Amino acid sequence: MSWTTPADLRQQVQKRWDRGELLAARVTGAALFPLSLRLRRPGSRELAEDFEGVRQWVQRLAAADRAQRGYGFEIQWRTVRHRVHGRNELPAGAVVPTEADALRLIGRRQEAERFDALCRQGLAAFPELADWLARRPLTVLEHAEAWDRILAVLRYFRDHPRPGVYLRQLDIPGVDTKFIEARRKLLMELLDAVLPAEAIQAEATGARRFAERYGLCQEPPLVRFRVLDPACAIAGLTDLTIPAEQFQALAPAVETVFITENKTNGLAFPAHPRALVVFGLGYGLERLAEVPWLHRVRVAYWGDIDTHGFAILNRLRRALPQAESLLMDRATLEAHRPLWTAEPSEHRFLGDLARLTEAEAALFEDLRQDRIGERVRLEQERIGFRWVVERTQGL
Repeated sequence: MSWTTPADLRQQVQKRWDRGELLAARVTGAALFPLSLRLRRPGSRELAEDFEGVRQWVQRLAAADRAQRGYGFEIQWRTVRHRVHGRNELPAGAVVPTEADALRLIGRRQEAERFDALCRQGLAAFPELADWLARRPLTVLEHAEAWDRILAVLRYFRDHPRPGVYLRQLDIPGVDTKFIEARRKLLMELLDAVLPAEAIQAEATGARRFAERYGLCQEPPLVRFRVLDPACAIAGLTDLTIPAEQFQALAPAVETVFITENKTNGLAFPAHPRALVVFGLGYGLERLAEVPWLHRVRVAYWGDIDTHGFAILNRLRRALPQAESLLMDRATLEAHRPLWTAEPSEHRFLGDLARLTEAEAALFEDLRQDRIGERVRLEQERIGFRWVVERTQGL
């Protein structure tokens, strides 16, 4: 028997709550009531074959009716004449007449009242939040205990747009760094709603870029490099990690700069006259274009021999057009055949790379078309160290 039960009717109202519709209407003023509910009822054949079952179904619905309980749904009745059972009053529909009936039926009256209080508080300070409150009413309740502090954060950024300080330096009573870090996604939604466009860097998306989006100071990107010639050491140091801005202004006494993605390769890179090696590249390839002295030296990039590695090389040449490839040739690949692995399908680059040399482009095309083997890949750290030393000595 699949006829609607009192529990089914209650569940329909509960779903309206779970979707936020009941609370949203308290913000927008939308008229949801009287709220009609779906009612699956027996047909003529079921009435004939299971009259006792139908009678019990009718009794259960009647007992749960608003007229009996004092709240909830009202059953709508109609007269049915049956050739066997004669004239009967059967449920034809159900309706919840008022919002108060709906909230009491699902036991949400106190939560709705709390939502009203939170809305009044939020709208008093930020009328711009009306649309957001209507879209995300359940989120407001989820963060009810922290709502005062959330509004305090919004007030701070409204009063101090793009403050130019570190998150740790924000002086908001009751709010610490971890409070904001744990709620960055929520705060971004709210700040976007209340701040003017000029206070938001729209291109900085995602919770990780919270500071950038709202004008906070960030930990500066760092560049790690090794000086490969002791004669070019900087204040006697050869292995350094410094802020990117300082790297831009460094202008070391070198003629060659090697770039490698792999940290171990950077640490083990062989000595070379008037040269240094940059590794890790947390700084980002494109931003190397901002380093003026790099445009005046020889640059050699060492990456994996696979489609993705050549795509990175191609990107690097957008920033540093003079960049050469290192150990990314066919001879190196063939000499290390036993060490080949398979390039992950999701990392393969299948587009065109206009900045490759003729030899690089030919090898890239062979890799892309699987002419050498299926998804062939030679990772840079698998290349024999003697091979590395011999081919860097002559540069």
